[in-house]
Amino acid sequence: MTRKILVTSALPYANGSIHLGHLVEYIQTDIWVRFLKMQGHTVHYVCADDTHGTPIMLRAEKEGITPEALIERVHGEHSADFRDFLVQFDNYYSTNSEENRELAGAIYLALRDGGKIATRTIEQYYDPVKNMFLPDRFIKGECPKCHAKDQYGDSCEVCGATYSPTELINPYSAVSGAAPVRKETEHYFFKLSDCATFLQQWTRDGHLQEEAANKMGEWFASGLSDWDISRDAPYFGFEIPGAPGKYFYVWLDAPVGYMASFKNLCTRLGLDFDEYWKQGSGAELYHFIGKDILYFHALFWPAMLENSGHRTPTSIFAHGFLTVNGEKMSKSRGTFITARSYLEQVRNPEYLRYYYAAKLNGTMEDIDLNLEDFVARVNSDLVGKYINIASRTAGFISKRFDGKLLAVKHPLIDELKSAAPVIADSYEKRDYSRALREIMRLADLVNADVAAAAPWVTAKQEGEEAAAKLQLDCSGAMEMFRLLTIYLKPVLPKLAAQIEAFLNVPELTWASVEHSFVSGHRINAYEHLITRIDPKQVEAMVEANKESLQPSPQAHSEQRHAGHQQNEAKAEAAAAEKDWEAFISIDDFTKVDLRIARIVDANHVEGAEKLLQLTLDIGEDKPRNVFAGIKSAYDPESLKGRLTVMVANLAPRKMKFGLSEGMVLAASDERGGPFILSPDSGAQPGMRVK
Repeated sequence: MTRKILVTSALPYANGSIHLGHLVEYIQTDIWVRFLKMQGHTVHYVCADDTHGTPIMLRAEKEGITPEALIERVHGEHSADFRDFLVQFDNYYSTNSEENRELAGAIYLALRDGGKIATRTIEQYYDPVKNMFLPDRFIKGECPKCHAKDQYGDSCEVCGATYSPTELINPYSAVSGAAPVRKETEHYFFKLSDCATFLQQWTRDGHLQEEAANKMGEWFASGLSDWDISRDAPYFGFEIPGAPGKYFYVWLDAPVGYMASFKNLCTRLGLDFDEYWKQGSGAELYHFIGKDILYFHALFWPAMLENSGHRTPTSIFAHGFLTVNGEKMSKSRGTFITARSYLEQVRNPEYLRYYYAAKLNGTMEDIDLNLEDFVARVNSDLVGKYINIASRTAGFISKRFDGKLLAVKHPLIDELKSAAPVIADSYEKRDYSRALREIMRLADLVNADVAAAAPWVTAKQEGEEAAAKLQLDCSGAMEMFRLLTIYLKPVLPKLAAQIEAFLNVPELTWASVEHSFVSGHRINAYEHLITRIDPKQVEAMVEANKESLQPSPQAHSEQRHAGHQQNEAKAEAAAAEKDWEAFISIDDFTKVDLRIARIVDANHVEGAEKLLQLTLDIGEDKPRNVFAGIKSAYDPESLKGRLTVMVANLAPRKMKFGLSEGMVLAASDERGGPFILSPDSGAQPGMRVK
């Protein structure tokens, strides 16, 4: 049955370049959309630049241009980056559009008329020099917890504490440097607390991944606060209907931008907007987002839609952050890499598409771009396995048989065809890692079959029998290469198009699996398709992205959130966790005191996405308190009484959740984890690991 599907990716903020962290999401979404379109479904993929807010206004002012000129320029840059990475939007728009103004205003009025909007007088910091109220991220001062200097108004980059701007010691405006004053203003609030019952049900009805639903449960446990949806002039955005001088906070009209982009597409193509957005719609709606903006998409957004007469999302798919070489993206190390820099140095975007796909499994786990592994895997899988099939066999067909293939029956062809449902299921579930493992397993089998047939040996033999065997063997290889190309096409669309031309076949769809080459089908002469990555290309890319200065605290914040730049969001900062791992060099390994520990107690940590709080007995008078990032793999109850291994001589570390007095050892990869290390039976708490 043909499905009608609308898909969106989170809107990149129009205040910076697209980098490799951003691309995780857009590549993930694009692969999914391409797969669904290959299956014959009606799919529309829309996105837009997120263009409103104080950062845009201030950057434009600094550059001496209008905000409109800034966002137009950035829109062109973003569009080019996405196009060159083969991210194929059906519409890429802007939130600063008339469609968005109308839709945001209509949704607000529906919420107001439904009793979901309240006004309150609040007190905020005000910059007396710039004559503007200051968002939290534009107020700096001394952290009230650890007393670190030059910290932002919502959270400390040093100790991880979260607080209100009024708690900062010696605050100053990050815009003008002036000491801010406290000033009262009237703001508009969306009564999210009134929507708690609906949201508790909605978040548990299969619209979210399980780990995302659990995360939402933590917010319900602490109670939902009403949401401040207004900002005071001067502000670049949409003025609130009936409220002169008051503007929609960027996070109100940003998700409405999904609707606005689709509305623009509907106007261009004559589509029915209500068929996809009206309550009771039979179409499907999916949002791909980073886990850092889950709060807005899984709470605010469905509540806004439900209470304004619109349908809610079918599902929201959240992904993790990107690390490079196991660490956060870093300008000083050259691993904060822009999309354009990758294209200039490595050039082929499909290498990165393939590597990301090999890491993505449909969960909220972070993925790591290990640059050495990136080179090795691409060269091994794409060049050494996949393209190798054609490069070893196609030339014989062109040179000896005028490009003509034979129809071939072969058990391995049957095996490749029978794998289609498993691979399709993996793509549908966004478990691209599983799909590619299966595809490469099949590629290994095909290469083994080609090696056993040894056409290069047969080609040297005389006689009709040898010629017939050569044509049959190479034709079989071409059929299997065709099938592998179908399976890889969502990930490698440009390469697949080149291969379609080489094989002289119509555009490959998922239904093409059921077909086969007929005798006499003529392929074109084989030409070189891709080359191996030279490690020097990657080294040049890293060098090109290095900065002599350490990244600023704001750059660290942007890296922590994988490039999502809506820094005004207080909820985002509150949900973020400080890096808690400690690293040692190999020279210091002998100094590490590893002890057997019994897990006496284990509990969830309120407000923490990854952490469990463990109480550990290591044979001392007093048990140790340790925060461990193993929440995705364990229910706390299952850990109680188990033995594990901990680093016992780490200096205690103060976190916003409490004091952590060590570290448990765990292991993970793209297949799962992190899983704690457990000793054999007979081990006792306090024993040293040698």
